[in-house]
Amino acid sequence: MKPEQAAPARRPRSLTLLGASGSIGASTLDVVARHPERYSVFALTAHRSADALLELCRRHRPRYAVLSGLAPDEAPRARFAREAPATELLFGAQALEGVATDAGCDVVMAAIVGAAGLPSTIAAARAGKRVLLANKEALVMAGPLFMRAAREARAVLLPIDSEHNAVFQCLPNGGGQGAGSAAVRRIVLTASGGPFRGAPPERLAAVTPEEACAHPNWVMGRKISVDSATMMNKGLEVIEARWLFDAPPERIEVLIHPQSIVHSLVEYVDGSVIAQMSNPDMRVPIAHALGFPERIDSGARPLDLGAIGSLSFERPDSRRFPCLELAYAALRQGGAAPAMLNAANEAAVEAFLARRLAFTRIPQVISATLERCAPASADTLDGVLEADRRARAAALDSIARFAHRAA
Repeated sequence: MKPEQAAPARRPRSLTLLGASGSIGASTLDVVARHPERYSVFALTAHRSADALLELCRRHRPRYAVLSGLAPDEAPRARFAREAPATELLFGAQALEGVATDAGCDVVMAAIVGAAGLPSTIAAARAGKRVLLANKEALVMAGPLFMRAAREARAVLLPIDSEHNAVFQCLPNGGGQGAGSAAVRRIVLTASGGPFRGAPPERLAAVTPEEACAHPNWVMGRKISVDSATMMNKGLEVIEARWLFDAPPERIEVLIHPQSIVHSLVEYVDGSVIAQMSNPDMRVPIAHALGFPERIDSGARPLDLGAIGSLSFERPDSRRFPCLELAYAALRQGGAAPAMLNAANEAAVEAFLARRLAFTRIPQVISATLERCAPASADTLDGVLEADRRARAAALDSIARFAHRAA
């Protein structure tokens, strides 16, 4: 008998993390650090947070770091060379696409919030990378374009949003068959309802940014926390699910689930409903996507249903959460309407966080923008970005008018 030979050592997958300084970035690096034999960090990026990025580079020693919101500057470059000598610092938006498409990168975690993450995320898909999609705007703004690019380049797309990751796990063949399968009746995305689920409607006009960002279950950035409070986040997720899972809008539903334990459900034609559950910890979907098709430790606390006791569900109130219906309407309109919806929402949320717009004005700005902007196609990236630009301009005009009335 021949002596048993050991299996060859597997080379660690190299990871580019777009948006390393945010909450998804922190959770991703926590999971990666638990599995040094599986993953190495190729590149880390941030917009302007040089200090935070430098600290991450000291700890994780990537080959590249990118400050995408800064022009080349010798001062931070010299500091990185002195304090993180293993890392080369790059600048500007083009450098994002460079580290996302580099031959030395195997996996791209797309975690830049908002429209700013679209060009680098679609570049990673066109390069045929394994794309871990935490930037929902890539599909909201350019769903058909993005999915076509991924198919043509044979990129692997793995969703990171807890809801879409849950759907992926509940679909046939480990997500290999979309909701377009004849066996699938509907997708149900769950939502926490945010901090104002039970608040009197008349109180919402006086909501402060601090209150809107105080999510009861999740630790998230300020923009996505406000989106959760308005439920626009769920509206954007409906649009994302339509493209990820090839599901028409009428087969995607939303349920409020305050405990955030059931992350989504898939109903089959035989009456079976499969749900994915875990404690609300983004390391769970991140670990699933990083390890797929294997399962790896995430570091999350085990789920104790006995301690939780009960789980509850309710239908969203469209009067309290008008942003959800605005998202469905934009999805049904098609073309660049979802990109315009997203642009108007980003502008309105930014104004709210800056205390220039009342919380209840956010859906009004979005609705006014969609009514004002003419329909446009979304066949090219340039077309999508132009629609985004026009919608932002219209939204800023509406914000100025609302602010003038308030004064």
